[in-house]
Amino acid sequence: MKQKINIWRDDMGIPHIDADNLSDLYWGNGYVHATDRGMQMLLMRILGQGRASEILDSSDTTLQIDLFFRRMNWAGNLKEQVDQLDQEKKQYLASYCDGVNAAFSKKYPWEFRLLGYTPENWVPENSIMITRMIGYLTLAQSQAEIERLLVELVQADIAKEKLDALFPGILAGLDIDLIKKVTVNERIVPLNMLWNTAAPRMMASNNWVISGKKTASGKPIMANDPHLEVNRLPNVWCELALKSQDRYLMGGTMPGFPGVLSGRGTDVAWGVTAGFVDSCDSWIEHCKDGKYYREEHDQWIRFIERKEIIKRKKKKPFEAVFYENEHGVLDGNPYKEAYYLSTRWAPSESGCFTVAAIMDMWNAGSVDEGMDAMGKVETGWSFVFADKKGDIGFQMSGHVPRRREGISGFVPLPGWKKENDWQGMISHKELPRIKNPENNFFATANNDLNEYGSTNPINIPMGAYRVRRIGYLLEQGDNFTVSDIQKMHFDVYSLQAQYFMKILTPLLPDTPQGKILAKWDRQYDAESRGAYLFELFYKELYRQVFGENGFGQTVTDFLKEETGIFIDFYDNFDRILLSENSIWFGDKTRDQIYQRTAAIALDVHPKKYKDVQAFMMTHLLFGNKLPKFFGFDRGPVVGIGSRATIHQGQIYRSGDRDTTFMPSFRTVTDMDKEQYHSVLAGGPSDRRFSKWYCSDLDNWISGKYKVITTDLNQKKHPFK
Repeated sequence: MKQKINIWRDDMGIPHIDADNLSDLYWGNGYVHATDRGMQMLLMRILGQGRASEILDSSDTTLQIDLFFRRMNWAGNLKEQVDQLDQEKKQYLASYCDGVNAAFSKKYPWEFRLLGYTPENWVPENSIMITRMIGYLTLAQSQAEIERLLVELVQADIAKEKLDALFPGILAGLDIDLIKKVTVNERIVPLNMLWNTAAPRMMASNNWVISGKKTASGKPIMANDPHLEVNRLPNVWCELALKSQDRYLMGGTMPGFPGVLSGRGTDVAWGVTAGFVDSCDSWIEHCKDGKYYREEHDQWIRFIERKEIIKRKKKKPFEAVFYENEHGVLDGNPYKEAYYLSTRWAPSESGCFTVAAIMDMWNAGSVDEGMDAMGKVETGWSFVFADKKGDIGFQMSGHVPRRREGISGFVPLPGWKKENDWQGMISHKELPRIKNPENNFFATANNDLNEYGSTNPINIPMGAYRVRRIGYLLEQGDNFTVSDIQKMHFDVYSLQAQYFMKILTPLLPDTPQGKILAKWDRQYDAESRGAYLFELFYKELYRQVFGENGFGQTVTDFLKEETGIFIDFYDNFDRILLSENSIWFGDKTRDQIYQRTAAIALDVHPKKYKDVQAFMMTHLLFGNKLPKFFGFDRGPVVGIGSRATIHQGQIYRSGDRDTTFMPSFRTVTDMDKEQYHSVLAGGPSDRRFSKWYCSDLDNWISGKYKVITTDLNQKKHPFK
């Protein structure tokens, strides 16, 4: 270990890194990541490189995962992007990698010895690839899925009027006859097994910031609770405290990548949520003989062919060929004449802006500087900021393509028409942003934020229930404290249920179940029978409306039970379900549908919500494969909340496995004190036999927050 670096743990096991200079600080950052989260880092790299079949197992499912990552090609062309960094940041990134390799040279995770894999050196390109994976898998993947679903709905002969009701205002350019000609190879139904891996998925989060005018301390308070899968060990986040000279950062980091992604610095605090920015488009390509057509010069142009060899354990290698043009990667074989989709994701070709932005936050002295730095991040996030001077702000990030006027990017357009090409990228200062709002707070919860920018980067946000609830609670109070915000993190009142119950209550049957639901307080707590019954009603309502009048019951059940489509984009479906009249209702009235749905759904024994909200937290490699007494898996844990409560509590199946979306990491900081209050669903280490493997889990369940400080006088424990 370098002599100028002091690494130790506090009483909660959080690693602290104190260094004389930033180069050594990032070395320590890498050393700690590799020591505490080496398995997680290496698994992510194996996946991103499309090498799971070579190193993990050679099943057909794993091959499909490798093909997904090879198609995305995040491991290619990264050296050029690293070279775009200035010399200082390039040195810091190299120093981070040196720290990683120093730790792995002493010891690398024993799990990989069982697999017969000796890790190669960690290089800067690996860290850039991690940012691509996090950005796409947690953000853009859902947009790609819903856009592909549109194609499938058109091909299933769903009427244009129904599509307009489901996707209002974003279907400009839709050519139904042309889309029906498209050959689709990668379908939403059925979904592949991508999520049965170490890859994280983030589909919701809350963050909010409050001006000192509404706090007890007179200084701003920032809160964040990213909603990721919590039924996985280790947690996606790794908490660190970094200090050099008179400056510090503490908060959530991503193993494999240097710096703090959500946290508290010397002068500025910031929190992050998924922005639901649409930076992923598809075009329809007319193909034949390995070529694609272009109308401008009436010519056929040959695709670039990228060959990938996927090694497979104890099996013959698999050769895949991907066909690429200026619109991305083709979903098909262009040697067979047909219409295929070609898909492009803007951030994948945007350089190393995330690395630069995160490193710039070390010296950020104000909200303005934080907004300017993080606004340049190439992937789509919503950041809130607070500084010691008293300012607060919000900034969306993301390299969003500038499309021709009137086009949203949601509908696949003819690739042969030049007018449909991207026309550069939108500046971060055109994206939604605001400083010091008049109401003295600002919150985001994956909702529609287009009104705060001069462009519309969001096509399909999540519903506004959570952000409205946050806003309501903040409007009602003053003199907020850290404790008040911690209580808000556990709020399980559902505005969504409130809206539906206003319609449903007069229509409920005169049965014990109907009476329970009528008296329900709209709270999704563990003991609630009303929450259990309402969820049965809500899910059956999908079957009655979308199953009976469009998708069919089989597809509706699959989308509901095996994908996140209804979870992620419930606002589009709720808009219809709450309407007084809709083409989706067929020949029935809304009241008739609600009454029939209630009669079917409520004919059950009313359980408590906790009876259907229990889940196991499973190890990334050995989950569900070893006896419980080995301790790799933990639980069962009961998740409170719903899709539409501040404390989100979603459990469903995706890719043939249970998945959960809950607050993986809760944080609050008051700029009046140099403290960071947090709780993590797991612990600092991915080492099963470490005391820090799940050291924070009981606190996460009970809502007990720890306090991280950079006080050098606190008790120090050896880092090992």
